[in-house]
Amino acid sequence: MKIPKLPGENKLKSTFVVTTGGLLPTSKSPDEALGQLFEDVQNRRVYGDGKTFVDLVPRRRMKQIQQEYIVAKEDPNFDLRDFVSRHFYEFGGYETAYHTNSEMSPRQHIAELWHVLERKNRRDRGSLIALPYAYVVPGGRFSEQFYWDSYFIMLGLASDNRWDMIEGMVKNYTYMIRKFGFIPTANRTYFLSRSQPPFFSHMVKLLARHKGRTRTFVEYLPYMLLEYRFWMKGRKSLDKRENRAFARVAEMPNGILLNRYYDNKTTPRPESLREDMETADGAPDRQPDRLYLHLRAAAESGWDFSSRWFEDPNDIRTIHTADVIPIDLNCLLYQLEETIAEAYRILRQPLLARKFQAAADARVRGIQEYCWNEKEGFFMDYNFHKQKQTSRLTLAGVFPLYARIATTKQAAAVAFRIEKDFLKDGGLITTLEETGQQWDAPNGWAPLQLIVIEGLRNYGHHQLAETIRQRWIETNIQLFSQKGKMVEKYDVVKVGNVGGGGEYPLQDGFGWTNGVLAALLAENDGRVANLYPRL
Repeated sequence: MKIPKLPGENKLKSTFVVTTGGLLPTSKSPDEALGQLFEDVQNRRVYGDGKTFVDLVPRRRMKQIQQEYIVAKEDPNFDLRDFVSRHFYEFGGYETAYHTNSEMSPRQHIAELWHVLERKNRRDRGSLIALPYAYVVPGGRFSEQFYWDSYFIMLGLASDNRWDMIEGMVKNYTYMIRKFGFIPTANRTYFLSRSQPPFFSHMVKLLARHKGRTRTFVEYLPYMLLEYRFWMKGRKSLDKRENRAFARVAEMPNGILLNRYYDNKTTPRPESLREDMETADGAPDRQPDRLYLHLRAAAESGWDFSSRWFEDPNDIRTIHTADVIPIDLNCLLYQLEETIAEAYRILRQPLLARKFQAAADARVRGIQEYCWNEKEGFFMDYNFHKQKQTSRLTLAGVFPLYARIATTKQAAAVAFRIEKDFLKDGGLITTLEETGQQWDAPNGWAPLQLIVIEGLRNYGHHQLAETIRQRWIETNIQLFSQKGKMVEKYDVVKVGNVGGGGEYPLQDGFGWTNGVLAALLAENDGRVANLYPRL
């Protein structure tokens, strides 16, 4: 399948040649293009959600709007909201609440919802970056193709045989890899400084179940290599001054390379400018640029925000994400290395296969040495600045089971802690801390439920996995029966309640909730083989 050309694509560099820093985007983020207007709109709370403004489409050139604003705001009768409404518009006007009629089953609702959540955009519109194929969005305030959300959405699409949509979304990622040298958080200009948990190789394996292993692995190998290069480029020794161009990889004291979440900018996030500045204002003892970096790195992790990243679990001002070697990220990169090695074996290139297999094996040794805690019987993140584990128990600690790199003894210990500490009536809490952050207790999130279920199954803990599966399904169905919708996150302690906390209101939709529930329900009719790809 050829990827259709988009405006300006002929000016891009060769598909498989990327500079050390990746291809630079030509379009500016709204905060860079609008200057003072952007800051005033966000700081004066013209919109309750800061993401609303950065997603609007300008009716004229942004430089021209900025110049007009400088003059217009001097009028004593100037109305900022009116100025914005005259100079910007919302693209699409899609539904942000997704209810259904009482006669529709959850599975029917999800199947219908794929069409509601589908987007097509082949022209750049404000901060929205054009993509060649249609895609499914999470829903609510999230009207873009988000990176790690998409894998769990694809699992649901597979259960409904929507392989055309899955392949199109994967092709959208190859387009972005060609254009930017990596997969950004989503197709927005203000996301071009960071990625998200690297699930691209999982998408390739999923698609291979439909298109064939050899054909798919060979076709997408160049893109997996570019994804890998983004995460691994350069080397940052822990005792040397930080090099921002190479900052996602760290050489540990034993010489093994492990990775961390990061961001290439040290300014407030455009979509959360007011929140980030308020956090910085409340932390006068911290350098604002470093604080913004840690906030941005947490956004790259997908866990924005969680006590997982805080020195003080109840204080976001103590965030230190970029100091942490995350267990989930390194397990996902291990799986990427394994998949690349397998692709080279298919191509009968044993030297390259051994090279990536050796990298994968070394990463396992690093994870075991730095992230396993024998006393707690659990895997933990590692603070490489303090050279000790963070002491936070979170569901990220189950990723070694998901990646099949835990020992049988370790898996048994992790399963024990999951059942003892994390399992609640409605499923699994994300952490053991209740802080008001959305990636903490009492919230449960669909992707993590699936990761844990699969991880436990990998080591024969089927009864516990089934208990989690049934409780999570019931949580989804119970709220659906009450409100006729799926939501972003759930309170798994008080079943029937929606999740809460975080920077923005609870979102309806919801892409990965739908995808995971559809995949889990599909197990009831035996359609499991296409949903959980193996190497």
